[in-house]
Amino acid sequence: MTIGTQAQPLSGAPPRESLADKLQAVLPKIVLAPSMVITLVFTYGFILWSLVLSFTNSRMLPKYDFIGLSNYSKLFSMDRWTVAYTNLFIFGFLFIVIAISVGTLLAILLDQKIRAEGVLRTIYLYPFALSLIVTGTAWKWILNPQIGIEKLLHDIGFTSFQFDWLVDKDMAIYTIVIAAVWQASGFVMAIMLAGLRGVDSAIIKAAQIDGATMPTIYRRIVLPIMRPIFFSCFIILSHLAIKSFDLVVVLTSGGPGYSSDLPATFMYQYAFGRNQIGIGSASAMITLMGFIAILIPYLYSELRKKKHG
Repeated sequence: MTIGTQAQPLSGAPPRESLADKLQAVLPKIVLAPSMVITLVFTYGFILWSLVLSFTNSRMLPKYDFIGLSNYSKLFSMDRWTVAYTNLFIFGFLFIVIAISVGTLLAILLDQKIRAEGVLRTIYLYPFALSLIVTGTAWKWILNPQIGIEKLLHDIGFTSFQFDWLVDKDMAIYTIVIAAVWQASGFVMAIMLAGLRGVDSAIIKAAQIDGATMPTIYRRIVLPIMRPIFFSCFIILSHLAIKSFDLVVVLTSGGPGYSSDLPATFMYQYAFGRNQIGIGSASAMITLMGFIAILIPYLYSELRKKKHG
């Protein structure tokens, strides 16, 4: 008999889990549970509630007398909804194309290792740090014919210059494009610059040895490599375009008339301004489906990439 030896656990028995180990395993779930519940209730729960209300005759207060697709048929017969959705296509297309083009150009220029790159990068990115309320207010002053660019050029001597887009029903939507591009281009620049810095420099050096010029290298080699980054920017800007509300309200208030309305401002006006919650909910569902139609290809490509990666 050996004195002082301790009994060893059987080789087949699993080690006993201590209380600290159990707490460490369950603590992340406890911490994340409240935010998960809040997200489920106040995001997905209200989406489902809006879907239900879109099939009812709700006005100032919710009512649950279902009327089928009546709200959707009314919606698509309204001239104001047609204008709002047409404006969304105009605004979304111009905003995305111009913001990506300007942001990419700025990123390429900064990628040339120029002096004061940090200062210029900060200047370009600064507008994105501003709220949409501030951006809309600033551009409302700049584009106002009485106090903005037109007034300045008239004072200088260019009395024939006219820039009254803000009060022109045919051009008001383009003022929103100008303000939105000004704010978002710096954000696109930052994403593109990060992508450019991630391209292997050996590829560029090899192309230069073969005699390729820098514009050709960017057009034929660098930009095609960054295709996933372009797609990510497209998804982000599409999301910003579809949910645009603050900028429109501050800059044009949807006017003149309702000529610069977007689906988000239409939904707010009908749900809370005209006490037509049913029609407002229907417009919200159509807008949501439009965003989902854009989001699904992105999610599919990401899941496919992970599966094959």
